[in-house]
Amino acid sequence: MPVPVPHQRTAVLPHQAGPVDDACADAARAAGLPAEGATAVPCMSARQTAARGTSTRQAGGWGAAPVHPVETPAAAPPQGPDQQLSADPAAIRTTEATPATGRDASLDAPLNAPQDSTPQGLTLLLIGEDPNSQVPDMWDWAGRKVRLRTARNLTEAGRLLTDDVHCILLDLAPQERPDRAERPEHATGATEGGPGDELGALRDVLRMAPAHAVLVLTSETDAERAADAVRVGAQDYLFRDELDGAVLSRAVRYAVERKRADLAQRQLSESRMLAQENARLERGLLPTPLLDGSDLRFAACYRPGRSRALLGGDFYDTVRTPDGTVHAMIGDVCGHGPDEAALGVELRIAWRALTFAGLCGDELLSTLQKVLEHERADDEIFATLCTVDISPDGRRAGLCLAGHPAPLLARAGRPPQLLPYESGGPALGLLSSARWPRRQVELGGSWSLMMYTDGLIEGRIGVGNQRLGQEGMTDLVSRQMAAGLSGEELLDASVREVRDLNGGELTDDVAVLLLDRRAREF
Repeated sequence: MPVPVPHQRTAVLPHQAGPVDDACADAARAAGLPAEGATAVPCMSARQTAARGTSTRQAGGWGAAPVHPVETPAAAPPQGPDQQLSADPAAIRTTEATPATGRDASLDAPLNAPQDSTPQGLTLLLIGEDPNSQVPDMWDWAGRKVRLRTARNLTEAGRLLTDDVHCILLDLAPQERPDRAERPEHATGATEGGPGDELGALRDVLRMAPAHAVLVLTSETDAERAADAVRVGAQDYLFRDELDGAVLSRAVRYAVERKRADLAQRQLSESRMLAQENARLERGLLPTPLLDGSDLRFAACYRPGRSRALLGGDFYDTVRTPDGTVHAMIGDVCGHGPDEAALGVELRIAWRALTFAGLCGDELLSTLQKVLEHERADDEIFATLCTVDISPDGRRAGLCLAGHPAPLLARAGRPPQLLPYESGGPALGLLSSARWPRRQVELGGSWSLMMYTDGLIEGRIGVGNQRLGQEGMTDLVSRQMAAGLSGEELLDASVREVRDLNGGELTDDVAVLLLDRRAREF
């Protein structure tokens, strides 16, 4: 592999003062640099430095081919003659000397080469055909000179449009050109909509550089076309006759910041639209109870543990089959992410389909376990489940538990109590040969049955790691019922008190389902 020839390096002071004098020599000695000869550190005025950059650009012109980017060393705006140069060695910056060919040495370096940590100024890419057009020197907000690259057409501009270019200055050709139809396809002024499209070049630039700020440079007689350019997508326009360094500097900085704001606003709008689509999707996946013809009253409360989500790993559903039996279910997939939420939706839909097909008890849960085993992404994922089927007269129910907390039953004239849990089976997905017996429960004439997930009982209370638990939840709900709350008010008040006891939002998903038959105060 050939050994690269190192470029000559020179030290350039970031603040160029007035003419050479004794202060320059003293500053050079303090920085540890030679003071005689001025060959290592030329101490020239800002006026001389700007004059050198202008003469170089005029000598090269835009008509030379091929055109390569020329970046002049950074210089500060003119300062007073009595201001001393900085003698701090840390303030001295080294830059690559530009080779005699006029090509920027940074373009020869590999793309994955380590970058200098020194903050760089703005880079302006000028696209135009007029070789006599001049762009005044500019400085950015940090006092660094804006680097200039020139291209005669879009083909050259495409090669020069690197990531360090901040703004594009497009010099629009005069509106009436006799040789307009004879220009090459990719030359500046080539139109997207045909010869009559006077902003075709701008459209091509916007399509080529959608993330870059674009300024349009035109004559004062083309004011209407300049305004149209802004409507098409340019950040601003400038007139050639009024162009100077101060005006152009402000316009470039304004265009860059406005483009950044536009991109940020576009990303925010896209994020909002995506969030709205996700919200509609998740809202559509929440169940709609099917209880037509039943005298039972239904209420539910659902709060996912994920931030800014509508759907979590908890799931529930309630349907009434043609024989008059009301079936209710609540479950919990381990985990809180979107994959667990999707699996919960699949299990809920499968439960509804199997219930309408006539399955219940152990047969239904065995089939749901097969669905879980085929749909889960990992063999360690499991789901707890509680199913209840209430007889058509509403006085008795069958209960099946698969590793899930037992429901809370409140009968008329009696305090709420937990239903038996001893006859329950393991969670779905743990044992392939598991069985889930169905237990008969007497409900009575008037009752309230509350089914919930463990997110409601695992919140902390007070300081330490003490949890609310099922007993604490039973006492909490008993107080709410004694206060006359029922239905959704009861669920909202219970969840709110659990959250307050936890000292903030609950980290786990919470789902609570309440079925009432001729509900009244207990």
